[in-house]
Amino acid sequence: MTSPSYRRIAVLDIGKTNAKVVVLDAGTGAEIAVLKRPNVTVKTGPYPHYDIEALWSFALDALKRLAQAPSFDAISITTHGAAAALLDRDGALAMPVIDYEHEYPQEIRDAYTALRPSFDETFSPRLAMGLNVGAQLHYQKSAFPAEFGKVATILTYAQYWTARLTGVAANELTSLGCHTDLWNPKTGNYSSLIDRLGIRGLMAPVRSAFDALGPVLPEVAAELGLAARVPVYCGIHDSNASLLPHLVNRTAPFAVVSTGTWVINFGVGGDLDHLDAKRDALANVDAYGRAVPSSRFMGGREFEILSAEIGPVDEKAAQAAIGAVVDKGMMLLPNIAPGSGPFPGKASRWIDADEASREERHAAACLYLALMTDACLGLIGAKGPIIVEGPFALNKTYLKLLAALADREVVALPGSTGTSQGAALLTGIRPVSGAETHVPPAEIAGLAAYRDRWYAVME
Repeated sequence: MTSPSYRRIAVLDIGKTNAKVVVLDAGTGAEIAVLKRPNVTVKTGPYPHYDIEALWSFALDALKRLAQAPSFDAISITTHGAAAALLDRDGALAMPVIDYEHEYPQEIRDAYTALRPSFDETFSPRLAMGLNVGAQLHYQKSAFPAEFGKVATILTYAQYWTARLTGVAANELTSLGCHTDLWNPKTGNYSSLIDRLGIRGLMAPVRSAFDALGPVLPEVAAELGLAARVPVYCGIHDSNASLLPHLVNRTAPFAVVSTGTWVINFGVGGDLDHLDAKRDALANVDAYGRAVPSSRFMGGREFEILSAEIGPVDEKAAQAAIGAVVDKGMMLLPNIAPGSGPFPGKASRWIDADEASREERHAAACLYLALMTDACLGLIGAKGPIIVEGPFALNKTYLKLLAALADREVVALPGSTGTSQGAALLTGIRPVSGAETHVPPAEIAGLAAYRDRWYAVME
């Protein structure tokens, strides 16, 4: 990649749980400034939806504050993938941007299941709620035909924010190719669902994530106090943003475990031949348009729930408790967050945990997350070192257990979610290697037998 003479990049990063604006140093990749707010779902209206205007106000205020100091030369966008924005002829939202955790009436779900393409075409499994964007569009069209009739343009979510900043409407491959049912990764084109839904004419043009779609609109630039023309890049799906630095810096095969609300696992250098749609294995499409075998579970949400239940613990004491947890056969079974992951339909429960200490429960929770990650990596045939980025890269107990279970090196990249750094690379700056912690596999007495029992008890 050529490297423009940018000094600092602003990234609008909208996740399911939080939204933030980050300014990164183009030379070092360091986060210079961060402003953030919770991403709140509005429960009123036709269906639960994101508070888009509150997010827009936050983005404008944050960019305005950061334009003063430390300032920035370009803007990039990254968001979660399970969302689409439906615009009317004036470019305003024709319908609210639906929260993907909203569940639809059974008859609409059944109708969509009959309508959607096969896994062999899209490599997108049938997911719960609105995790398939195709299911969202079908629901909006079926349940609200009058409102849907006003839709003139459909945008993937990251590109909606780019359009608000530049006035240029676009769709993009990583957002189209992340379990939407809308994309065929083998042909590199839309799936048959587009025509079954009758929306081909509504889809904005597909642009590369690396394209600068235009400068900030004059009226927005004036509000932000920008003295120069600031380019805005097309944007990228957040998990693929996390993947991008590794695609540039590393040689396949390797695995990337991107952690946040979701734990998304990528098997770079793998193939699509053995993916099991029933176990939340799928293909993502990377920023270069290539299919990448992937798997996932809602591990960040699960750990948040578990941490609230267990309470604060000492990390060193929790690591020391691993042996006791394994010896006792104390275990946690999936799923704390239902509706996704490698073991669908399972109900979570503790085993032999009645007299356990906080540290033992924490260790068992980390072991649960490591077992789930290891299972996900097995589903996609991931090989080579395992790169863990995001919040779990700071969890030493989890890292130690994952290395032992997978019997290969784990490389932790602490201090960053990875999404903002990956989105900044769209501007053409070169990736900068950050601090890494290498965790070699170490034998933990009884762990292999523990894993066998965990699977047996679950079944």
